[in-house]
Amino acid sequence: MNADDIIKAVRDLPSLPAVVNELLASMDQDDIDTHALAAKITLDQALTAKTLRLANSSFYGMPSKVTSIQQAISVLGFHAIRTLVTACSVTDSFKPAPGNQFDFPAFWRHSIASAVCARVLAPHARLNPDTAFTAGLLHDLGTLVLATRFPDDYRRVHDHRRQHDCTAAPAQLAVFGIDHASVGSALARHWKFPAPIQAAVADHHLAPEAGPATLSTVIYAANILAHALDLSDQEDDQVPPLALAAWQALGLSDAAWAGVFAETEQLFDTMCQMLTP
Repeated sequence: MNADDIIKAVRDLPSLPAVVNELLASMDQDDIDTHALAAKITLDQALTAKTLRLANSSFYGMPSKVTSIQQAISVLGFHAIRTLVTACSVTDSFKPAPGNQFDFPAFWRHSIASAVCARVLAPHARLNPDTAFTAGLLHDLGTLVLATRFPDDYRRVHDHRRQHDCTAAPAQLAVFGIDHASVGSALARHWKFPAPIQAAVADHHLAPEAGPATLSTVIYAANILAHALDLSDQEDDQVPPLALAAWQALGLSDAAWAGVFAETEQLFDTMCQMLTP
């Protein structure tokens, strides 16, 4: 087992549904036929049902019930619906195999907490909240690849963490020769996510350099804050330190940080109920 084997396993993973690939390709396009895309989304009944449940949740605070994808696009906007459809597809892509001891609920709780926190932080960095949400949801997917494709080896990651009292990334490096950030970035490439999202997944454990906040900065901070808020319910959850450069790049006041914490906790439970597989 080496890093090349793992990257090959990523390339062998199924693609996302065709309509999601179309939605991802539209991220940099201005002239989008939303009617045609809404019709394609609607062909997938399960995806449509889940997306409409999310659109009608308190996460978006709709004044009245939305009953179609086209109506949801009209009211919430195309960017929000694209994010919801993508999120539903991603969370449905990995199912626990019988006997797999990996803690899937805790994994998704942390991923969703990071996504919600990234969405809340994004406006402070003048970034698109929907793109930040998607990157936050994806940031740890490399762990899911390792845990579902190589379950026996992944048990050794747990053993290494217990023996060395460390976080997941160094334990994964010790066992696999590669960590979840690199695997996740390869998966984001395989699924044709935009380059800034690929970079944010790859760099979410790397302290940013001094300068304006980027999407990578936001995902780096959101991951740490999600750990700090202890929303995954994991007993051995460890909180990495937040680099000064990230703190300065985001430039939030104490009151603004308190608002980020409160809004993340407020929105988290709703999104968890809707997205947890």
